[in-house]
Amino acid sequence: MSDPAPLAQDLPQQPLWQAGWYGAARHLASPNFGPRPEGAQIDLVVIHSISLPPGQYGTGAVQQLFTNQLDWDAHPYYQGIRGLEVSSHFFVTRQGEIWQFVSCDDRAWHAGVSQWRGRDRCNDDSIGIELEGLEGLSFEAPQYQALQQLCSAIAAQYPVHYIAGHEHIAPGRKQDPGPGFDWQRLQQQLGSAGGTRSWEFPPRA
Repeated sequence: MSDPAPLAQDLPQQPLWQAGWYGAARHLASPNFGPRPEGAQIDLVVIHSISLPPGQYGTGAVQQLFTNQLDWDAHPYYQGIRGLEVSSHFFVTRQGEIWQFVSCDDRAWHAGVSQWRGRDRCNDDSIGIELEGLEGLSFEAPQYQALQQLCSAIAAQYPVHYIAGHEHIAPGRKQDPGPGFDWQRLQQQLGSAGGTRSWEFPPRA
C-alpha cells in the first residue's frame, strides 16, 4: 500500500523571493540586463504599458521582444524598432498573469533617459512593470489586482518608497501608461496594505 499523499499544509513552502525572482511569476530570463551600481537604492517602481503589435493583445510578441526573439519581419510596425534590446522586470497581461524577465536585484533596460526624485538614470535603482495595453486606453481589473499583489510583494523585499509612470520620469519622450491608467484606483489599493501605504505617488495633474 502506497503512502498517502501529503497534505497541502505539510508541503514545503516556496519562498516568496529567490535571488530577486518573484515566486508567483512566470519566469522567462532576458539577456537584456546588467548589474546595478554599487550602493543603488531600489526605491522606485516604474509603471509602463506595451502591446505588440500596438493594440493587439496575447500575441506573445512582448515576451519575444524582451528575450531578443522577435521576428522583425512579422509585422510592419516592427521595422521601426528593429534591433531594439530592451527588458522589464515584470509584464502583466490583460488576464493578470505576471511574467518576470530580469531579477529585481539586477538592472533591467526599461526606463531609458529619465529622472525622478532628484536622480537621473532611473534604471539604476528602479523596478520596471509593463502592463499589457495601449497608452491612453484603459486597463483590466485583473491587471490592477495583479499589480496590487506584485507591489505588496516588492514592498516586502525592497525599500521602495516611490511609484511613477514612464510618462513621469521621461516627460515629453514617453506617454505611457497614459490617461487611461487609473492612478487613483491604484493608490487606494496600495493604501490599504501596510507595506505600500507610505509609497509616494506622482502629483495629480
